[in-house]
Amino acid sequence: MTRPKRLVVATSLLLIFLAGCQTNDTNGVVRTNEPAKGDYTAFGDTFDGLKTVSDVDYYASDQAVTEAKTQFRSENYGNAGALFYKATRLAPNDGVAWLGLAASCDRIRRFDLADMAYGRAYRLLGATPEYYNNVGYSYLLRGKLQDARSNFLKAYELAPNDPTVANNLKLLSSSVRNVER
Repeated sequence: MTRPKRLVVATSLLLIFLAGCQTNDTNGVVRTNEPAKGDYTAFGDTFDGLKTVSDVDYYASDQAVTEAKTQFRSENYGNAGALFYKATRLAPNDGVAWLGLAASCDRIRRFDLADMAYGRAYRLLGATPEYYNNVGYSYLLRGKLQDARSNFLKAYELAPNDPTVANNLKLLSSSVRNVER
């Protein structure tokens, strides 16, 4: 081929490739989970009106966690535990639900279940002040004061201005001074 013919072929191939590209105002976001207009579901109806992942306002576990926190504040720890458990079934990767389940199990003295839930919460949330504070309180309820102190101190290092952690440290110090037999 001569040089002009090669240039014409290369230019026409470039134009063909560019014609296949489309740009629209998506700010660079490609949404692969949303059906196109006119697409049909397996049942023969259109996708219009169906919610996709980008339209979801909340997760299914949110309502259960909210209700569980209300029950926990009302000192209904059994009900709170059941609702936190429901939330962990609805969203197994919800660390807050696992932490709430563990705290509820502590209050009803099911420390075996609390330890399992704390383990799962740690894998999901990591080393947060809330985690260490709750684990410390669990050990305080069990009477393991040294373990409680070390966890409260870890929480205090992560959040030195947190009033809950400060109150639990005071509670621990009063527990050490007032041993009941």
